[in-house]
Amino acid sequence: MCSHLLTYIFHSGFVLEMERSILVFDYWLDPSGVMDGVLRSGKPMYVFSSHFHEDHFTKEIFEWKKLRKDVTYILSKDIYKHRRASKEDADVWLAKGGTWSDDTISVWALGSTDSGVSWIVESEGKRIFHAGDLNNWYAKFLSDDNPDQERYSFEMEETFNPIAHEKQFLGELKDIRKVTDSFDVVMFPVDGRVGNGYTLGARQFIERFKVGLFVPMHFTTGFQSSWRMKEFTDEKNISFWEINREGETIEI
Repeated sequence: MCSHLLTYIFHSGFVLEMERSILVFDYWLDPSGVMDGVLRSGKPMYVFSSHFHEDHFTKEIFEWKKLRKDVTYILSKDIYKHRRASKEDADVWLAKGGTWSDDTISVWALGSTDSGVSWIVESEGKRIFHAGDLNNWYAKFLSDDNPDQERYSFEMEETFNPIAHEKQFLGELKDIRKVTDSFDVVMFPVDGRVGNGYTLGARQFIERFKVGLFVPMHFTTGFQSSWRMKEFTDEKNISFWEINREGETIEI
């Protein structure tokens, strides 16, 4: 049985090395130099960016094409719309509902509760989900006296209604279930910086999908805060990756 290796780069960035290819998700910063070795690999590389925010996308990824020719860039269309990249920079531009495939991988772009998309990728018998910024971000407000009241988030720079936001999130999960109800690996935000209820979106996800391995993401420090999710994955008999450091690798 061939092994597949998942490496945590930073924040929401991961490298998944398959038998015949390498998948890179939401590269931003690389404090431990993960990509140095990846770029020396002889395997074709597929690079995904879920949306234009600087903690999920950097133009630095386009420099990799100068080092090797077999790089395929699969980017969310909002990156182009926000003029963070030129149309010719990517091989594939996808918005929610878009699909693409070649002889190695199949890709579905699903929705988000922020900018851009989330990703489903199938390759070598594995089905992978990377959430991008899909999450129930305003869960901490749902217990307020008036959760159905609009307010303004300075962090997200948007006006939001906590109940409407949760409905949108659960609606996106319904749309994902129209494609599939199970994943071998799920990378999903579990970010203690957003306050009380920061695990709620992830818990709502694992209530609705069969998951082989759950991988927390969208933190920059404080790895231990993401481990809180393990008590919920344990209840579902889902494997959980307790990430300890940048550059750490797990076999899947």
